[in-house]
Amino acid sequence: MKPLIVANWKCNPITQKEAEQLFNSVAKESQKIKNVETVICPPFVFLLGLKLGLKPGFNRISRGAQDCFWEEKGAFTGEVSAQMLKDIGCKYVIAGHSERRKYFSETNETVNKKLKAVLDAGLNPIFCVGETKEERETGKIETVIKNQITEGLKDISSAKFDELVVAYEPVWAIGTGNPCSVEEAQKMRLFILKVISEIYSRNISGETRILYGGSANSLNSEGYIKEAGFSGLLVGGASLNAEEFVKIIKSAI
Repeated sequence: MKPLIVANWKCNPITQKEAEQLFNSVAKESQKIKNVETVICPPFVFLLGLKLGLKPGFNRISRGAQDCFWEEKGAFTGEVSAQMLKDIGCKYVIAGHSERRKYFSETNETVNKKLKAVLDAGLNPIFCVGETKEERETGKIETVIKNQITEGLKDISSAKFDELVVAYEPVWAIGTGNPCSVEEAQKMRLFILKVISEIYSRNISGETRILYGGSANSLNSEGYIKEAGFSGLLVGGASLNAEEFVKIIKSAI
């Protein structure tokens, strides 16, 4: 299975022109890298424009969304459904990112609803789990992550789970420039696999793609994939620099 490198642009950039320039700069270089799957997750407003503005031949890069709502349609002002995202050609949807949990009060229950909606739409969820600094310092890491996984995956069948990607994002490392050590990240990857094997089976956990996210850059990306054994990366700030992000993609080869 190819390594999966996902760019989460968050609330950046400001203009459609900037988004297209960044997207096409990455797409131009990623065309040359056949053994890595690359996904760009821009703000909602740029998703369709990036499809229409993609230069001819730059088709090796996929688009994903940073979030979605759990209902297909209805009186839900300001929301975007997974079916809408599918209609404009999205392949992936991030669900449960720590910033959504922190700033928008998302819970394991609402994340579960979103995961189901994404899977029902035929898209691939990127299911984020991770602990805060306080939870780590008080020895609650495994409890928190186990709860996030078990509650987030509630009533999701093993057949559906096959389409899902898990992203471990230590919240205390995101945007801090203080990434999790390769050794600690590997430990958490193995713990996540253990929990998944308890929910489904060891065979299914062995096929699970787990990404690392949290101040990932071109200097540490290779270690997370080749030493810690992650299937790829969920990249935040470093993905807003095309040259840096392409280096990260290349490090996964």
